[in-house]
Amino acid sequence: MLPSFFIERFKSNKEKTAIIWRDQEYTYNWLLNSFEKAKTFLIENKINTSDIVALHADFTPSAIAFFLALIDNGNIIVPVSFSVKDPEDYYSIAEVGSIIEIRDDKQILKKLPQDVSHKILIELKQRKHPGLILFSSGTTGESKASVNDFRSLLNKYKIKHKPLVTISFLLFDHIGGINTLFYILSNAGTLIALEDRSPENVCKLIEKYNVELLPTSPTFINLILMSRSCEKHDISCLKLVTYGTEMMSETTLKLFAKFFPKIEMKQTYGLSELGILRSKSKSSDSLWLKIGGEDYNTKIVDNILFIKSKTAMLGYLNAPSPYDKEGWFNTQDRVEVNGKSFRFLGRDSDIINVGGEKVYPAEVENIIQEVENVAEVSVFGEKNIIIGEIVCAKVRLIDNEESKVFKKRLKKYCNKRLERYKVPVKIEITDKKLYSIRFKKTRWNLKVFI
Repeated sequence: MLPSFFIERFKSNKEKTAIIWRDQEYTYNWLLNSFEKAKTFLIENKINTSDIVALHADFTPSAIAFFLALIDNGNIIVPVSFSVKDPEDYYSIAEVGSIIEIRDDKQILKKLPQDVSHKILIELKQRKHPGLILFSSGTTGESKASVNDFRSLLNKYKIKHKPLVTISFLLFDHIGGINTLFYILSNAGTLIALEDRSPENVCKLIEKYNVELLPTSPTFINLILMSRSCEKHDISCLKLVTYGTEMMSETTLKLFAKFFPKIEMKQTYGLSELGILRSKSKSSDSLWLKIGGEDYNTKIVDNILFIKSKTAMLGYLNAPSPYDKEGWFNTQDRVEVNGKSFRFLGRDSDIINVGGEKVYPAEVENIIQEVENVAEVSVFGEKNIIIGEIVCAKVRLIDNEESKVFKKRLKKYCNKRLERYKVPVKIEITDKKLYSIRFKKTRWNLKVFI
């Protein structure tokens, strides 16, 4: 069930390093042997084709081998990273029958008395195709479980590209992390498997292993700059940094491009529901990009991006179908259009309505990020009984500064650069991180009237 071109490319590159984990190198020959051992494990433990199996792990050599074996066995796979605090809820929603947990590269199997009843899962089991169930991060509510036919997702990797040495930054259960894994393996590249995703450690590994590709988030790019880890370690070996998952600050992008003019910066776009679209940034310091590909159609309705995809998910397990009658998916992403290029303005749900005027948090964050001594900022709306909502900002500083002095300085700067209704009414200085374990900006949506 694993497309044959994967195995062919592994066999053609047996002596090449496939994975580096804990400073140890694992070749494609090792991966082939471990893949066969994992298949034997599945047979011996009576994990049958179309069974729903949770793989509770991170990017370790054994976890990768088991991932490949489960695909080849035709299983419906639920990858769950160790960042998930309560995976039992995921197991219940996905109707998981077996859990394979891999820690320190050792596997533990647990069977669950679970019957499959959801019509989407029954349909996928009848196809006898490998499946993939991904849970959204749940930052704006309950995590949604999207069900994908893995066969259609894997076909895109048949086209060969240049093999690259790559950091596995995005998590094991993220569509971007999975895309990175199969992109690298299908091209016989080398994957640096991370345990510590701090800026210091990532930059150290980039220098040590001459990493060429870093797929990451805008938040992490900002952390690299603010922590000055990129000054302590030579990361000039990087050829490409791809970023997605959230809005990028233009201030951060231009600053990184200025410091590293030879590193190509590429904005990516993908969703668990649709897969990863092809993208091309206008330039390394521009937020304008083109997206699409032969498997995707796009259209704009009232400044909202809609996408129709041949690799679209089959549906949600715990939410209504998001497709309209013609198969279009509402991304809820507001965009500006210039010819065939897009610039993302923000999620529709994040827009702050101030007396009928729309405020995009990313625009305000970009201005605040320009202010001296700002490490991080998160802008959000708070309900107001008079004007609907007011603009609020949480800010983490680089160095200690008297609160009143900083707030006065910040408001003065914002008043010069922004319309009055966009200037934050409430400013909170915090010493807490303003991002999640997945390195995405934390946002608030306060419903209390003041």
